[in-house]
Amino acid sequence: MKKENGESLNIVDENIDALKAILPDAFTEDGIDFDVLRQLLGDKIADGEEKYGLTWHGKKKARQIALAPSSGTLRPSPEESTNWSNTQNLFIEGDNLEVLKLLQRSYANAVKMIYIDPPYNTGGDLIYPDKFQDNLDTYLRYTGQKGEDSLAITSNPEASGRFHTNWLNMIYPRICVSRNLLSSDGVIFVSIDDGELQNLRMIMDEVFGEENFIACFVWKSRQNKDNRTTTGASIDHEYVLCYGNHIRGDKRDYSQYANPDGDPRGDWVSANMVGIATADRRPNLHYDLVNPATDINYGCPTMGWRYDRNTMGRLIEEDRILWPTDDSGRPRRKAFLSELDSEFTGFSTIIGKDIYTRHGTANIDELFDARIFTFPKPVELLTSLIEQGSGDGDIVLDFFAGSGSTAHSVLKCNATNNEHRRFIMVQLPEPLDQTNRDQKTASDFCATLGKPRNIAELSKERIRRAATKIKEGNPDFDGDLGFKVFKLDSSNIRAWNPDASDLEQTLLDHAEHLVEGRSEQDVLYELLLKRGVDLTVPIEEKEIAGKTVYSIGYGVLFACLDETIDKAEIEALAKGITDWHNELEPAADTQVVFRDSAFADDIAKTNMTAILEQNGIAHVRSL
Repeated sequence: MKKENGESLNIVDENIDALKAILPDAFTEDGIDFDVLRQLLGDKIADGEEKYGLTWHGKKKARQIALAPSSGTLRPSPEESTNWSNTQNLFIEGDNLEVLKLLQRSYANAVKMIYIDPPYNTGGDLIYPDKFQDNLDTYLRYTGQKGEDSLAITSNPEASGRFHTNWLNMIYPRICVSRNLLSSDGVIFVSIDDGELQNLRMIMDEVFGEENFIACFVWKSRQNKDNRTTTGASIDHEYVLCYGNHIRGDKRDYSQYANPDGDPRGDWVSANMVGIATADRRPNLHYDLVNPATDINYGCPTMGWRYDRNTMGRLIEEDRILWPTDDSGRPRRKAFLSELDSEFTGFSTIIGKDIYTRHGTANIDELFDARIFTFPKPVELLTSLIEQGSGDGDIVLDFFAGSGSTAHSVLKCNATNNEHRRFIMVQLPEPLDQTNRDQKTASDFCATLGKPRNIAELSKERIRRAATKIKEGNPDFDGDLGFKVFKLDSSNIRAWNPDASDLEQTLLDHAEHLVEGRSEQDVLYELLLKRGVDLTVPIEEKEIAGKTVYSIGYGVLFACLDETIDKAEIEALAKGITDWHNELEPAADTQVVFRDSAFADDIAKTNMTAILEQNGIAHVRSL
């Protein structure tokens, strides 16, 4: 019976296993033989210090932070959730880097679209201090969950000699880890301004591949010019970088299609046939076009025709040319609706026409009496991106959830189109300073709700109110408007920390491997994360042989967390679990988990494992 540990997926181990599967000759009993690896890779290895790419002080450490596993967990908070039992949406409160690491097993390659609106590094943005040794410990100190002195996040003033470096060290590991969650056909959108656009572009090229760059969208965010400018230039726009395979495209406008001449091929529109090449570049496209029925010569446009003589001759034979009555006009082509190969056309890189920052503020004003967020992204802008990057049933992730605009937009998009996208929002419980004039209104609002004064509480309340308003406006929509709340915390499984000065006491202290004060529900959801199961799958409960047994995800995982299992109860308990397993017939291999300290001795554990294995359940673990 193997024991579970309290760590998330180890990406380094996963990478080594993947490399070993491809190049087994490069491995020895002691590890990787880099001399052999170089031979196998030939001249593809980049040697030397001078390489193209973005580098900065701390990049190596930032990569190590991204690769280090998390020792945390996500604890459920049903009392803060909406429609806990049935919703498939998630709101996770915690440091987004740790949370992303914890989600890697359950949501690897499962997210269709990521949208983030990270700090733009304008000088006043807060930079959270990642620590390579124990980033979770840093977070727990920051949120006051540890008894030590709290750790504050700090602003990143331009006067700092590490102005860009600090921002890069923050964003790089988060972008790296998020890539593991994105599906092979997924897309990521990142909002940014001129300050870090170039640096972000190079990071995205490195992490997602330059070949997967789709577009740098431009959004005119400011409606009126900025009269406070000190340079004379009014910066009225922001950017959205997009990487992936493809986006959907705009829906075609079919309103211009008609069939005034009763053509048996159906509706058509008049299409231009004038070319775009000079005679010296494409001489075969420069010729006089003559109507064979009337002998009217329409000459040759300055930039020639779009088609060569042979193609044009075929179009004439197929009666696809629209001939003007005299030579002053230009012949055009019939383009038939039935011959379109897609219902979509190109999505302009100039986005959000007539949608400005003030519309995002108006979205908040519709839900709250107080101005609790500054410069939230407009729902109308984000819904247009969500429609481009995701479809019905897809997962949308935002790990800088902020004002909750992305969640609001997903819900609205679903209600408008009668679709069922899911969202995962991640937000740091960033404290609101009551003495800060810009934060006082939001801080006071949290107090009126009886909630902690932080951004995450405002985000959750915004989603609740948005869901209510959407339902009021779409009473027939029966889709998911709820969300489960989880909070980042230390693992429910105690880490082995031996005290050399008193090893006997250490052994006694670790007889129970679960952290005191944690509920069975806490442990169950950590098991879901460790097993790689979606956090929204159903959890069923049965009493078997006097013990409480849980079935998770229709039998993918069974758990019995009772504190004692007598030897006399082992056979009946094992039989009950196998009967339930056979009844559910899970598609994936089943794992069964027990509390390690529940068994009297190793013989009892061995007997339980043997009975379950004899009945087809080979994966038995203990906590």
